[in-house]
Amino acid sequence: MPILSDRWIRDAATRGMIEPFVERQQRAGCISYGLSSYGYDARVADEFKIFTNVDSAIVDPKDFNPASFVDRKTECCIIPPNSFALARTVEYFRIPRDVLVICLGKSTYARCGIIVNVTPLEPGWEGHVTLEFSNTTPLPARVYANEGACQFLFLAGNEPCEVSYADRAGKYMGQRGVTLPRL
Repeated sequence: MPILSDRWIRDAATRGMIEPFVERQQRAGCISYGLSSYGYDARVADEFKIFTNVDSAIVDPKDFNPASFVDRKTECCIIPPNSFALARTVEYFRIPRDVLVICLGKSTYARCGIIVNVTPLEPGWEGHVTLEFSNTTPLPARVYANEGACQFLFLAGNEPCEVSYADRAGKYMGQRGVTLPRL
């Protein structure tokens, strides 16, 4: 399962795999984003769901309570100590049938105790990617909208899959905005 290069990513992006697509790494005065040698650094949008315990809600993936977070549209999100926030990528992804995409957090955030988590993007999936930012520190932490958040790595399968995410009508197919847990 080879990792796919910048040439492949650029070509696939021109056919709609990543929109909007930034062809070169941007980093002047910001956390870098755009095409890299063997990946694509996506940006975080300015929509955040910051988790709070003001209403003593319980986080339950089978019965998710919206009272467990506050919504913010902001250029700079402050995540409380030992808490987390959900956000989404600026970019909309359309994953080819013979590709699996994995995501790793940016080292700039990791070195500050901010961990980015994303599950793999399966063949045939499309949508905005929901990002989880975990603040593992005892201090408030900042996340900057419209700057780099994570790097996506594209892995080629040995052949197109038999059943794609789209074929099985996955529950997160075509998601737009920050998407909460679904059953």
